[in-house]
Amino acid sequence: MATTPPPLALGLPAPGFSLPATDGQTYSLDDVAGPRGTVIVFICNHCPYVKAVIDRLVDDAMTLLAEGIGFAAICSNDAVAYPEDSFERMKAFDEAHDLPFPYLHDEDQSVARAYGAVCTPDFFGFDGHRQLKYRGRLDEGRTGPLPPHARRELVEAMIRIAETGEAPADQMPSMGCSIKWKAG
Repeated sequence: MATTPPPLALGLPAPGFSLPATDGQTYSLDDVAGPRGTVIVFICNHCPYVKAVIDRLVDDAMTLLAEGIGFAAICSNDAVAYPEDSFERMKAFDEAHDLPFPYLHDEDQSVARAYGAVCTPDFFGFDGHRQLKYRGRLDEGRTGPLPPHARRELVEAMIRIAETGEAPADQMPSMGCSIKWKAG
């Protein structure tokens, strides 16, 4: 069942973290933040919404990284209940899609809770001062082909934020599979 995130107050600070990545390193927010902004996106390996957008997500991340905007993805799903989202499978997903950004494992789900993440994909765009400015979607694509002339909403928003410091007025929420929370 598809889920959309509730609105968050823009201007909230980016929660810090220190998480292991599929490349064998551990990354903090400081490590992934860019001088002009940062995107943190919650994804997983098995969600059809993520699978449908992953190539566009990689392309858009490369565009933003070239603009001085940091980028990282985090998987917070319960890997016991959803073994497709295990750390080992995350490594394979990273390799299969040649991710140009760190793919981080939030095993205890504390980072997803700190950010208020609810679905995959779920995007959080921060300015250079790490204040939340974007809580929208990648683009208007869902699980089917991207409509002709679709805008690159995340890229447009983050470049505008980097250049002006202003959040876009119209932000359409992301849609995807719910984060698979651990019982208890």
